[in-house]
Amino acid sequence: MTAASPPADLANQALARVLTHAIAASGRPRHIIATECGMHRETLLRVARGDRAIGLDEAARVLGACGAWPRASLILLLAGEEDLAREWMHSAMGEFLEEFLAGLPGQMQRVLGRRLEDIRPRWAGGTAQLVARLLAKHIDDVANRDITMSLVR
Repeated sequence: MTAASPPADLANQALARVLTHAIAASGRPRHIIATECGMHRETLLRVARGDRAIGLDEAARVLGACGAWPRASLILLLAGEEDLAREWMHSAMGEFLEEFLAGLPGQMQRVLGRRLEDIRPRWAGGTAQLVARLLAKHIDDVANRDITMSLVR
């Protein structure tokens, strides 16, 4: 009977799967990706197999060299959303999430100011749902405007 894998090993395996997907989906040769990341191609292969642990900075370089959105992919992975990390890494949703996450802390600081202390962690789920609904409404509004503009012509 084998012992359960420690959490760090499970995280390393998940990261390896995400990096393997990024490398394969990039359509670029592995040796070129490795060179751009400043690592040997055998090292990149060991990382992709999960045989060698990799730091977040190195993982971000690999993702970037693969044309993926590094911050969004890593944050999704760290949040336990490995499937979404792979699905969104080369998409407009990945780019949106990259920009959204980069801008969110500064906007919260600017808009909330001293009221940041009043934020309650239990509001996070509802706030995420509210943001998703707001985005869906915005997409609908843009689509309706496009339809109206095409009818006017």
